[in-house]
Amino acid sequence: MNITGQTAAEIFDSVRQLVHAGCLPPGEALPPVRQLASVLGVNRNTVASAYRRLVAAGVAVTRGRHGTLIRSSPQLPEHERRIHDALVHDLGSGNPAVQWLPDPIDALASAGYRPVLYGDAAIAPVLAQQGRAWFDADSPGDYQVQLTHGAVDALERLLGSGLTAGDRVAIEEPCYLSGLRTVLALALEPVGVAVDAFGMQPAALQQALEAGAQAVVITPRAHNPTGASLSGERAAALRQVLKRFPHVLVIEDDHFALLAQARYYPVIPARMPRWARIRSVSKALGPDLRLAIVASDPDTAQQLSLRLVRGNTWVSHLLQQTVAACLASPAVLQQVQAAGADYASRRAALVAALSRRGLLPWLPSEGLNLWLPVPVASQPLAERLLRRGWWVRAGEVFALQQPMQALRITIATLAARDAERLAEDIVALIEDAG
Repeated sequence: MNITGQTAAEIFDSVRQLVHAGCLPPGEALPPVRQLASVLGVNRNTVASAYRRLVAAGVAVTRGRHGTLIRSSPQLPEHERRIHDALVHDLGSGNPAVQWLPDPIDALASAGYRPVLYGDAAIAPVLAQQGRAWFDADSPGDYQVQLTHGAVDALERLLGSGLTAGDRVAIEEPCYLSGLRTVLALALEPVGVAVDAFGMQPAALQQALEAGAQAVVITPRAHNPTGASLSGERAAALRQVLKRFPHVLVIEDDHFALLAQARYYPVIPARMPRWARIRSVSKALGPDLRLAIVASDPDTAQQLSLRLVRGNTWVSHLLQQTVAACLASPAVLQQVQAAGADYASRRAALVAALSRRGLLPWLPSEGLNLWLPVPVASQPLAERLLRRGWWVRAGEVFALQQPMQALRITIATLAARDAERLAEDIVALIEDAG
């Protein structure tokens, strides 16, 4: 290990170059501060400063008595995916039903497209107005609106601009896969917070915040993968916990807002200094319409705007005008409302089929997925279901710290007659495993 340098910046650069050259592999311990300072002939504070900078840059991590180690590349969890097999029912992708997605070209054609040039406003005025109408009832008067390329992009930009590498982020467990991947890709440390049928548990959240979490991501309704939505009582309890930690960045991911049947209960305290509320259109208008509207405090909005500026990475105005046309179309909104009712009906049919056979999914449930706890290991069960023509996701995929014995079943395209067959197969396979 040939670390050189006389200043903190030089030592930092030397270690980083050794890492990039493969001379310092992941997990390798750096020399103790006192030892390296003696070898280089510099003050211990100089080496300590270099090590702190390496940690902040995500090159190294501190491990208490084990010292400072080169950071390992995170093992990213699985992501949402589809299975392309005509003989298999796809109940694992988390996708909306294609027949309920409106035709955005028709909506844009009826509204008309206006070309946009450099120097124009980053947010289309009509969409900014629609966004404010969406958030006014839930947000303080001085909030600001920004756009991102979907809810996951909003999470990445909010966490990336508000935190530094190594910071802890409290996330729901079972985990939203794309959210977990985002946290890990930013070199942040995810802390799982237990969820039940009414959402994130207050005692578990307090424990995570007391352990040093600098941000929390909460889904107020239609949590993915469980379908949990916050009750009014649970939301109030979470607000009380968050009030004790005013330095924390609180992010609400209300991704299912357009389709939700469940009532919305906010969790962000009224005077929280750092907060953001995300609402996406992708579940209702189509996954390829990558747009989310973000309401936040002015300082957080300023950080977002610095990363979404004209001439750099603003959200396409063609996309903005398409979404605005859809949100202004009575026909589209009627279709979205019908889709939400249809998803609720399909979910109810599966719940009834399972309940008649003694299987109890989490209730109440909202969104495109149903969470079914099972008394056997869920990964082998999911594999056996696939051999019978059903693709569902095993609960182990969504686990971070706690073991999960459950199935996540996407209900968006599940017909009532198929729900009965699926329930029969699950019961039969559980009995075989027992």
